[in-house]
Amino acid sequence: MCLAIPVRITELLDDDRALASAGGIVREIDTTLVDDLRVGDYVILHVGYALSKLNEAEAQKTLEAMAAIGATGEVAEVTHEIH
Repeated sequence: MCLAIPVRITELLDDDRALASAGGIVREIDTTLVDDLRVGDYVILHVGYALSKLNEAEAQKTLEAMAAIGATGEVAEVTHEIH
């Protein structure tokens, strides 16, 4: 099963890497595929790669839906295993 999750950019490291937070876990991600990122932006993360930007309202809506079905613990585990 593939899972893409919303994460928030917490720090830009260079043009191709950033730190992102999900479920209280901060991990380094690849941002090569997304232009014009800023700290605080939300992106869809899949296997360590930011795929696209996501507005904050949509990110929160997705995270709330995941919490409602009990998937937040799984999100933290998956995010922790990315890098």
